[in-house]
Amino acid sequence: MVNQSEEIHSFDEKKEPYNSSTFNNDIEEIPNNEENSPELIAAEKSLLWKLDFLYVMPCIAILNFLQFFDKSALNYSALLGIKEDTNITDSQFGWLGSIFYLGYLLYQVPNTFFLQRLPIGKYVGTLIVTWGVVLTVTCVGKNFSQLAALRFLLGFFEAGIYPCCMMIISSMYRRHEQAGRIGCVYICNGLAMAVGGLVSYGIGHMMGVRGMNAWQWIMIILGSVTIAFGIFCFFLLVDNPKSKFLRLTPDEKKVVELRTIDNSTIITREIKFHHMLEALKEPRYYCFIFASLLYNLQNGALNTFSSIITAGFGFSNLNAILLSVPSGVVDCIYIAFAVWYNRRYGQSLHLASILLVIAIVGLLLLVVIPVPQIKLLGLYMCWSFAASYTLFLTSLTNNVSGYTKKIFYSSSVMVFYTFGNFAGPQMMVPSQKPLYLGGMIGYMAADVVCIILLQIARYCMAKTNKQRLDNPSSEKVDVNDDLTDVENPHFIYRL
Repeated sequence: MVNQSEEIHSFDEKKEPYNSSTFNNDIEEIPNNEENSPELIAAEKSLLWKLDFLYVMPCIAILNFLQFFDKSALNYSALLGIKEDTNITDSQFGWLGSIFYLGYLLYQVPNTFFLQRLPIGKYVGTLIVTWGVVLTVTCVGKNFSQLAALRFLLGFFEAGIYPCCMMIISSMYRRHEQAGRIGCVYICNGLAMAVGGLVSYGIGHMMGVRGMNAWQWIMIILGSVTIAFGIFCFFLLVDNPKSKFLRLTPDEKKVVELRTIDNSTIITREIKFHHMLEALKEPRYYCFIFASLLYNLQNGALNTFSSIITAGFGFSNLNAILLSVPSGVVDCIYIAFAVWYNRRYGQSLHLASILLVIAIVGLLLLVVIPVPQIKLLGLYMCWSFAASYTLFLTSLTNNVSGYTKKIFYSSSVMVFYTFGNFAGPQMMVPSQKPLYLGGMIGYMAADVVCIILLQIARYCMAKTNKQRLDNPSSEKVDVNDDLTDVENPHFIYRL
């Protein structure tokens, strides 16, 4: 693919001098005459329709909807009797939010191995069924120890899902298409928040049905749906652009080869340790992993405490759950705007930084303004960080090439994602509720540092782009060699 934002030229073609405006847009163009043929254009449209509406994105969307809803069940349960039924304190409740991510963290190393060695579809299906069983069993938890063990297991088995989704998207879609699909993943999180508020509000009226409390019904209903979907994914999830389920025509098979060249991701079972070493030598690697940690401090807190925070504004428990619906809607709007802007104008990391500024303003409103309605507005503004994180992940998938290196980057980011989500709830000190002043100030500081890290990473990539465009290489490379973005002298970073 060649576009106005990144001119990826054929290997024998003379390149134009570097111009910073080269990286400002995201308008698709055609890489060569063969791909420009009417037959292949029509074949690509047909293939995209299959991927987007039949075989790939519907499964990924439902998967992420359930994954977010399932891990957020604790948030709704806080107002539906779980603390009273199990005799846990506010501090212990915070630990239930954190310990989920301890399980998440410990699974990252085996996940990196399994991700490269196992068929992703079968692997994902197994994980979904397992965590669905764990969530269902949570309904019988009687005390903090039992709930902590179950939350740990839930995090452990959910941990492999995001890296699997990112790998599927990066191997099935062109680089310029990935932002929209990753945005879809995170929009599903917002939908889960909105629908989850409505569903939990309804389940909140099931107090005493069959002798169980409402929070127990949340676990049973969500767990059962998750198990059923996991079985479906085990047999039918498409995880390879050449999957037999896609029923590719001869023209579509040619398109798949051309798209593979563009997205620079060749699926291989070989673990290349020099890819990992290369990543460890890059400054942007450390910018990305520490930015992931800082992003997710407030993510862990909001996913666990948002209903409690809202109730602290003076609303009843059920109304506080209902007021989580606008949070999900606003989250979707932020992400949809970010994806649209990124596709039209580019500049993903600049926009990610601006969205973090909006989150900082929201946190300030929570801390400074005493009016409940203004605090609620501030809470809704805070969710702009989710759109920023979506653009951050888009930058990651677009700008790391080499299968092992991409997995290593993604897994490292997930490790620090768990650090942030683990530490975030611990910053919400019970003695400071309902304002949680210390935590809010900490999240604001984290967002500021995160902005700085994103800009450093962008500078590093822009510098390499300038060097490559000013001094073009005549070396010919084969995409099947599974080269990294450093090894491939024609790789241009998307900023």
